[in-house]
Amino acid sequence: MANVKMKNRLLILMALFTALSAVGAAIKIPAIVGSVAFDVFPALLAASLIGSGPGAVVGALGHVLSASIAGFPLGPMHLFIAVEMAVIVYLFGVLYNKKKKLSASLLFIFLNAFAAPLPFIFIMNLAFFVALAPSLLIGSIINTVMALVVIPRLKVLVNKESMNRDVKV
Repeated sequence: MANVKMKNRLLILMALFTALSAVGAAIKIPAIVGSVAFDVFPALLAASLIGSGPGAVVGALGHVLSASIAGFPLGPMHLFIAVEMAVIVYLFGVLYNKKKKLSASLLFIFLNAFAAPLPFIFIMNLAFFVALAPSLLIGSIINTVMALVVIPRLKVLVNKESMNRDVKV
């Protein structure tokens, strides 16, 4: 029974973080593509607080929500980008939960701002990559800093003990 409660709470938290991603997706960072936003901030929170896997799911869904608000400017490529976001958020969560906060943060920023858009050099052109990188870098830094500030404050609310505890009404 406790396992079912924990799964239900995990799903509820994932839904909460995904909803927060939708809110963040509406707050855009000026870029040549309209899907650069604050949608990944809740995914970083989820990856560090409830696990890398759930955080990865929130990251992918958050990108799809952000792209949908922008009208899917890159078409089906947004599915590829959602997978990239899932992998990057997953790696952040793994490193962060191993107490390697600086490594997690720097890796996330580098991968999100420079490595993830690399395929667009071949799909579009180098000019597209060069034009996109600054806004991705700024967005990555802001999302990461916000997460690093908020995670310790939420850590006490979302822990293993609270996930297994019964809620008294």
